[in-house]
Amino acid sequence: MKIFEELTRRGLIAQMTHPGQIETLLDKGGSTFYMGFDATANSLHVGHFLVLTTIRRLQLAGHTPILLLGTGTTMVGDPTGRTDMRQMLSYEEINANADLFVEQMGRIVDLDNAIVERNGEWLMKLNYIELLRDVGVHFSVNRMLSAECFKSRMDEGLSFIEFNYMIMQSYDFLHLYRKHNCVMQLGGNDQWSNIISGADLIRRVEGGEAYGMTYTLLLTKDGVKMGKTMGGAIWLGREKTSPYEFYQYWRNVDDEVVINYLKMLTFLPVEEIEAMDSRDGQKLNKAKEILAWELTKDVHGKEDADKARASAKALFGGSGTDDNMPTTVLPAEQFENSGIGILDLLTQTGLAPSKAEARRLIAQGGISIDLGDGLQALTDTAFALTAEHMKNDVIIRKGKKVFHKIVRG
Repeated sequence: MKIFEELTRRGLIAQMTHPGQIETLLDKGGSTFYMGFDATANSLHVGHFLVLTTIRRLQLAGHTPILLLGTGTTMVGDPTGRTDMRQMLSYEEINANADLFVEQMGRIVDLDNAIVERNGEWLMKLNYIELLRDVGVHFSVNRMLSAECFKSRMDEGLSFIEFNYMIMQSYDFLHLYRKHNCVMQLGGNDQWSNIISGADLIRRVEGGEAYGMTYTLLLTKDGVKMGKTMGGAIWLGREKTSPYEFYQYWRNVDDEVVINYLKMLTFLPVEEIEAMDSRDGQKLNKAKEILAWELTKDVHGKEDADKARASAKALFGGSGTDDNMPTTVLPAEQFENSGIGILDLLTQTGLAPSKAEARRLIAQGGISIDLGDGLQALTDTAFALTAEHMKNDVIIRKGKKVFHKIVRG
């Protein structure tokens, strides 16, 4: 199967500037394309994972990716999809985040056959007046204001610094076109306005042909974009999301999305995935196990994927727990006197983002606790875990599928 057909069958392509030319370009191989990653956090998240797997597919088809670390653009902040300004980070923080990104990218993308660039190396050196004269002259303010990436900010107010983001991203494309003969930018569907602006800038300044293609965003069954801005985001860094938690997240996805996730995120043959598409609950359940194992393997390695799968089977098969379960070790002094209240405990372990949410979970019967005699529903928001309870490890369950172990330090 040629790469364009594969991307199409997997549902990965959202929009293209020149469909016919892009199909020919991709199927021929040998081109250079780029994808940008603003270093706004100290880990990539599952939204980036979709990007990286798509990049890897294109690598396998003979193309060379440029992994552009946004050490310059992160200083400004992309307003796309935001109702407020992003938190400003120092240049040192941004570069430290970018270093972690490269480490995580190397698990999925072949870095030996990729180009890694940091746009701070050229954006931070630009002369503002020269940029206005050489680049800014090619941008229509009216057209920019109509772009989708700015619309969500018009009511709240769009800062001038954010207004420059489109120009900076477009300049990146121009710079990479000149330096590496980069002819295509890949991005999320919400980046369409920025991508076509970059391709247009290359045409105006260099008279060259450049293309843009957006991939389908990774969405929940409710149509919410998956990424770090979601509550309870799933990260690629094991310090932020353990391999067990990562596995469990994919193991528990909704029936409606599991086949799409298999197509978009795994390297299993499309025909094999399509054969799993069924209304049969048992087949979908098996598909979720496959999805969880494949993605955990790609991000954390086969050993961690095997451990996570074994832990899940032990929990849900009723044969006990093991050391791979997410665990919080609390100092012994926290259990002295009146102990630690359940609301504080749920927030400390990350099972609830706030005491209000913890109280709601308990009121709705969403919290169970095992104090040594099996899981029991917890209904008392005034319950406290004391030293007497902590003679053995304590297990807390949120809902039916999220488990957490409490260990006395």
